[in-house]
Amino acid sequence: MNVTTVTPLTTADAEALISAARAAAEAAGVAVSVTVLDAGGHLLAFRRDDRAVLISGETSTRKAYTALQLNAPTADLVDLVKPDGPFHSLPTALDRPLLFIGGGLPIHRDGRLIGAIGLGGGAPEQDHGFATTALEELAG
Repeated sequence: MNVTTVTPLTTADAEALISAARAAAEAAGVAVSVTVLDAGGHLLAFRRDDRAVLISGETSTRKAYTALQLNAPTADLVDLVKPDGPFHSLPTALDRPLLFIGGGLPIHRDGRLIGAIGLGGGAPEQDHGFATTALEELAG
């Protein structure tokens, strides 16, 4: 039996992701909330900038959850849930906190899904970019 052990996402990883995402957002002059979830969907870390709109805390968490559950960047899913999209009923069919707006990314290690990051507070493209920057810095 060949068993491959993948190191799970740690709180140190989560804090590094939050720091990198916030630094990218700050450099762009955008106040954000950042959520990091582990592979089971449990909160590992969360930070809302003082100036971030309150709802960004909820949107960052929902984006992370959506990216985790569907193992895809939320920016890639937007067209799928439009009225003519193949998954148009998904947001309302499930009693889950899904959000199909750019800013959520799954996190992989050694090809395995180990968590997700979600950003809220900027435009969807900005949030996606900040999350991407954070993942790139974690992969270092």
